[in-house]
Amino acid sequence: MTQQSTFKPGLDGVIAAETGISYLDVEQEEIVIRGYDLIELSEKKQYLDLVHLLLHDALPQQDERVTLENKLKAEYALPQGFLDIFKQLPKATHPMDALRTGISMLGGYDDDLNNWDKESTEDKAIRLLAKIPNIVANSYHVLNGTKPVTPNEDLPYSANFLYMITGKEPTKQEAAYFDQSLMVYSEHEMPNSTFTARVIASTNADIYGALTGAVASLKGNLHGGANEAVMYMLLEGKTIDGFQHLLYEKLKNKEKIMGFGHRVYMKKMDPRALLMKEALKELAEEKDRMDLYEMCDAGETLMREEKGLYPNLDYYAAPVYYLLDIPIDLYTPIFYAARTVGLCSHVVEQHANNRLFRPRVQYNGPRGLHP
Repeated sequence: MTQQSTFKPGLDGVIAAETGISYLDVEQEEIVIRGYDLIELSEKKQYLDLVHLLLHDALPQQDERVTLENKLKAEYALPQGFLDIFKQLPKATHPMDALRTGISMLGGYDDDLNNWDKESTEDKAIRLLAKIPNIVANSYHVLNGTKPVTPNEDLPYSANFLYMITGKEPTKQEAAYFDQSLMVYSEHEMPNSTFTARVIASTNADIYGALTGAVASLKGNLHGGANEAVMYMLLEGKTIDGFQHLLYEKLKNKEKIMGFGHRVYMKKMDPRALLMKEALKELAEEKDRMDLYEMCDAGETLMREEKGLYPNLDYYAAPVYYLLDIPIDLYTPIFYAARTVGLCSHVVEQHANNRLFRPRVQYNGPRGLHP
């Protein structure tokens, strides 16, 4: 077989790894997570159940769930003086860049850094899951000159994360919407950031290095940054008519419209987006902001009729976060925080059955030149 016949730009459709973690079955409209349908899990379980499933290959019993949450709470705190580092960064630093710096720094505090056996890596995953919400929320507070919010161990994991961001204790329903968003962002087979983490891990690099690389990947608006772009579009549109006009103008100018289309979900709507659409409707009714839901619904119809494109998760997650009073600049860091458990699971799996990634290229440059 020639190089020409095997070249796929962007590795589109190329099988890059064998995994027991997750699979996107587009024909069945199912996101499989260790044998379970992610949407069904998101409707019936909570984020920490999914964390246990991804890290330990089984849904937890009640005592196991309590043990997991207690382990996380014991690791919430950041090292002494950790947040002071963010005071040295330029005020214009994007929260994803602050997060990348924070995860990289965490590696220096781990005395077992270069031990990548399964048990040690899973322990590191717990520390990362516990500390990343703290880094996301409080690096943002420091960069914006506001007081850091100490984790509240009396709150469940997801409610505490939202509390650290907003500084106010969420209602039970607000915490439930946020928890569900973390679930649908948690794992999605082999997107760019996961592939990045596995490529780095394949060199026997530590988990902090793998997750630092994944932050850089997820920051790009073709991957994780789309949710922020969606919210700015909605705010620019202001009304249903204004939003539709904005979309028509972007289509006329052949601009890419964030929140629509997906490399995997090309002929159907992302099932995670459907779940978040329902959450948005309920939250908008509760907060008397049905205008925002109606804008999104009108935009969805327009893009389907004009371009045959369907919303992805970011399209409906963005307005949900907006109604939860989350700063727009934190939408992508939250995506990453939710995805941490998936990334860690892939690093554990990569280390357990490793082969160094070393692809080849199809060369299209000159030859035969001489100095």
